[in-house]
Amino acid sequence: MKKSKFTEVQIAYALRQSEAGTRVEDICRQMGVSQATFFAWKKKYGGLGVTELRKLRQLEEENIQLKKLVADLSLDKQMLQDVIKKKL
Repeated sequence: MKKSKFTEVQIAYALRQSEAGTRVEDICRQMGVSQATFFAWKKKYGGLGVTELRKLRQLEEENIQLKKLVADLSLDKQMLQDVIKKKL
């Protein structure tokens, strides 16, 4: 997963500006992102504060690491089962 160049504070600030009534086009131009990116942020992080955003990102990173660990263990298990079958 590609790491965003924007911090949680910047994303939350952009979403708060939108809620305050600033036009989305102006926010996107100011931050240098596309409207699609902004609306993806709004869909994913809408209604969250800075602390919740940080916690969410931390959990997502931990989830990625755990998925890699499970994949490695599954591969090891499959390799060991293949070795056992060949010996028999």
